[in-house]
Amino acid sequence: MIEHPVTAAVRVLRANAVSYEPFLYPYEERGGTRHSAACLGVDEHVVIKTLIFEDDAKKPFVVLMHGDREVSTKNLARLLGVKTVKPCVPAVADKHSGYQVGGTSPFGTKRTMPIYLERSVAELDQVHLNGGKRGFLVRVAVADLVRVLKPTLVDVAIDKTH
Repeated sequence: MIEHPVTAAVRVLRANAVSYEPFLYPYEERGGTRHSAACLGVDEHVVIKTLIFEDDAKKPFVVLMHGDREVSTKNLARLLGVKTVKPCVPAVADKHSGYQVGGTSPFGTKRTMPIYLERSVAELDQVHLNGGKRGFLVRVAVADLVRVLKPTLVDVAIDKTH
């Protein structure tokens, strides 16, 4: 196993007996999942973004989405029964998660927030997601992700227009 950072996310994975494989890559500002997928040689579809959103009452929550998809804020708001939802600005997202944007993991967030998982992610065997630091991904079994995070499944993905 490669030498990797021991983040809050890694501590949660270990505490929950989640088997994971760490991957380090050269972080690139605004590189997103396309960059990390290219560095790891994997399909961007299995690199899962951890997004911190808020509703119109400023209540934060987490959305886990395929790297090659966007979140339909209209559909998500309708599902949650609120007027609007939007991604938090980086400083607010960092405050809620305890991580730096670009290094946000759904595991070990500073605040406990509801977690929504795109339904088609749950159909995959394994995914890569952030390990809690920029340039650090972990590969985990989706079954473990669901077991530990207990997310609500949603259908809010839209294809990115490239």
